[in-house]
Amino acid sequence: MGAAIERSGLAVVEELRERIRQLQAAPRRALSVLRTGVDAVDALLPQGGLPLGHSVELCGEAASGRTSLALRAVASAHRELRLCAWVDGPKELYPPAAAALGVDLERLLVVRPQAFAQRVWAAVQLARSGAFTAVVVDLTLGVGAPGRPERLALTEARKLADAAARGGTLVLLLTSPEAPADGLARLRLEARGVQGWSVELERSRGGSVGTRVVSPWRELYPEVGLDAGARFLDADVETPEDAGPGFYRDPSDRVRNGMGILGQRPGRDAPMPSLGGALSPDGR
Repeated sequence: MGAAIERSGLAVVEELRERIRQLQAAPRRALSVLRTGVDAVDALLPQGGLPLGHSVELCGEAASGRTSLALRAVASAHRELRLCAWVDGPKELYPPAAAALGVDLERLLVVRPQAFAQRVWAAVQLARSGAFTAVVVDLTLGVGAPGRPERLALTEARKLADAAARGGTLVLLLTSPEAPADGLARLRLEARGVQGWSVELERSRGGSVGTRVVSPWRELYPEVGLDAGARFLDADVETPEDAGPGFYRDPSDRVRNGMGILGQRPGRDAPMPSLGGALSPDGR
C-alpha cells in the first residue's frame, strides 16, 4: 500500500515537472519587478513595484486588501507568461475570485500544508527551485479561526529571503498585525470603510519609510463597476418613511467595511466551502 502511494506521488511530481517545462517554453522578456496595477502602491517601493529576488510582507487585518493585492501581483506575472505558487495556509484561496482579478489558474500552483512549519518549508522549496516568479505564503489563521497567529521566526524569515535570492523569486508574505514577519519591505494595509483603503511603507531598505497612501476601493477592485456609477452602501442612513417591509437593514447588521456586496471577497470575508472532496477521493 505504501509503495503504491509513493509511486502515485512520484507520478504527480513528474507530471507537474513536465507541465512546468511546457509553460516555461514560451519566449519571455526580462522581469525585475511585479507591479500590482495600483500606481500609488507601486510607487511606495524604491524599485517601482514588488522586487524579484526578495521577500516582501503584506501585513493587515482580514478584508484589508492584502490578499487582493497579492493576487494582482500574481496576475501581473501571468500576463508575462510566468508561473506562480500560492502556499495557502488557512485554505481560503477562492479560485473564482482569483480569476476575476486576472489570475491564470493554469499557471498557479496551490499548496495547502497542514502545519505552520510546513508552510515555511514548502515556500522555501518553491522559491529556491527558480521555477516560479512569485511565491505567496499566507501565514494568517483565516477568518473565524480560534487562537493567535503564529509569528515567523527570524531564522525562518532568513531562509525565505535566501530562497528568494537563490531562485530570483518574489516571496510575498501575507501576515496579520499581531504576527508580522521580517521581509525586505513591509506594506501595512488598513481598510477605511467607504473612504477606501490605506497602504503604509512600514519597513524598507531604501524608500520613504512612513509614507502612506489612501486609495478608493475602485483602484483595487475596478471589476465591480464603481467607475460606472455604482455607490457604496451607507449603513448609517435613516430609514425612509415610505420604505416597505424588508427595505431597510438594521445598522447592527452592517456589512464589513460598509462596502456592501460589491466589496466582499468570497473566501476572505467569510469561510469558503470545503473543496476537499474535489481535491482527492478520500477528501483530504
